Amino acid sequence: MKRKGHNHKESFSILLISNTGQGSKQFHISRGVARLLIFLLILLCAAVGGAGFLAYKMTPGFGEQNNLQAKIDSQQQLIQQLETEKENLSTEKAALEQENEALRQSGAAETADTTSADAEQSADEGEAADADVNIPRRYPSPKTSVVLSSFSEEEPYLAIGLHEEGNIVATGNGTVTSVSSDDTYPVIIEIDHDKGYKTRYMCRQEAEVQASEGAQVEAGDTLFTITVEDAQLDYQILFEEEPIDPLTVIEAKG
Repeated sequence: MKRKGHNHKESFSILLISNTGQGSKQFHISRGVARLLIFLLILLCAAVGGAGFLAYKMTPGFGEQNNLQAKIDSQQQLIQQLETEKENLSTEKAALEQENEALRQSGAAETADTTSADAEQSADEGEAADADVNIPRRYPSPKTSVVLSSFSEEEPYLAIGLHEEGNIVATGNGTVTSVSSDDTYPVIIEIDHDKGYKTRYMCRQEAEVQASEGAQVEAGDTLFTITVEDAQLDYQILFEEEPIDPLTVIEAKG
């Protein structure tokens, strides 16, 4: 008769020994339980390692945080600097606008003063020009002539010799106040030029008179025409009713 064998289950013993020497404990676990514990331990390690890796991936490093914070601080400083520059530019703009307005007003005032001064100068020049044309500064004979005698107390006029026919002209603007004659002069014409000046044109020969009393004449207008080849004109200038040397007026005025 065969001997019947016994099946023994494989098991593991775990011995726990106290470090104080007070005793020990021993646990017996089957092979399947041991495998289960090992598997659970592996899963736990995997789970902890995966969570740590995920946390590492999701959380930036300390150095990166510092760099990021430094960049933020730099950007904030730049923004503050730009704001300050903006305020300074706004202040400068306002100052320039005020200065420009002041210059514009000053320029307008100077322009007005200049315009007024120019107008006054033009008016003065116009009055001077009007006064100048009234002064008898022209020579009475456009034709060739010769001075026969100069002004003197005995003969308070300029004696002019005319050797050809020609016109005798007004020496300045004025009004013909008299057209007459006497035993010495067949033609005598007197003109009032204002400003105290008067002129007399006294011809010793007959002439064709073209001026009339009361007529307004301008410098260069014909008063009468000499119709003979040899004639004499005695030309007289009075200032404030006193005879003066005509050459002083003619020469002084050009």
